[in-house]
Amino acid sequence: MMKRICACLLAMMFAIYGISSLAADTPLGPGDGLKISVFGNPDLSLETKISEAGSITFPLIGDVNIGGLSAADAEKKISGLLTGGGFLRKAEVNILVTELQSQQVSVLGQVLHPGRYPVGGKRSVTDMLAVAGGVGPEGGDTATVVRTRNGKTTKQVVNLVEMIQSADMKSNLDLANGDVVYVDRAPKFYIYGEVQHPGGYKLEHNMTVIQALSIGGGLTPRGTERGVRIKRRDAKGNLVEIDAKHEELLQADDVVYVKESFF
Repeated sequence: MMKRICACLLAMMFAIYGISSLAADTPLGPGDGLKISVFGNPDLSLETKISEAGSITFPLIGDVNIGGLSAADAEKKISGLLTGGGFLRKAEVNILVTELQSQQVSVLGQVLHPGRYPVGGKRSVTDMLAVAGGVGPEGGDTATVVRTRNGKTTKQVVNLVEMIQSADMKSNLDLANGDVVYVDRAPKFYIYGEVQHPGGYKLEHNMTVIQALSIGGGLTPRGTERGVRIKRRDAKGNLVEIDAKHEELLQADDVVYVKESFF
């Protein structure tokens, strides 16, 4: 529930931003869609996309390479070419970024809408999760973030719930073009034997045996709480079986078995 609330809040935060505000300080690149206007000269208005070579074709001045420039710098360059070429005495150029394809982050795994999303300016892990619709019902508490900076690729695991609940946003990493956010699947536990609804269930943080029995629908008339066992893998990968106390904390992939009562 807490994660769903956080995801909704983050989605609302992102909704106040448009593509143009995201791209204000972001380098333009191939595939980016632009709407260009020149004040007082409607015949010079243009809607276009930047070519793979990083250029556009603009009326009067022809090919203009704006790849790698911010929208503001691109405005100045086009303005300078219009006035420097003697086409206009004064050129007030405005560029609106309508589509941002050159700067994208991949948001994958257990999110509602996995995919590649445009990123411009300063965007964080929570920002991009909000864009992808938030963590899905099968999502866990953590996200793996892969970033490449100065040719070096690093991986960091971020505990999303812990970060938000503690209000410590140090691990809310900044993202840039080419980064990947992968939301891990939530760990599961399994319960069978004399319970109403045997099967696999999402393992919540600090879940106890008695809570697991509740999620499994409780005991059948033949079940007994005194006959609960846990099968789990030890550090060496060997399968061991332990007697389960009610307050025993479950671990990922634990198998809880409820025995039949003979009395």
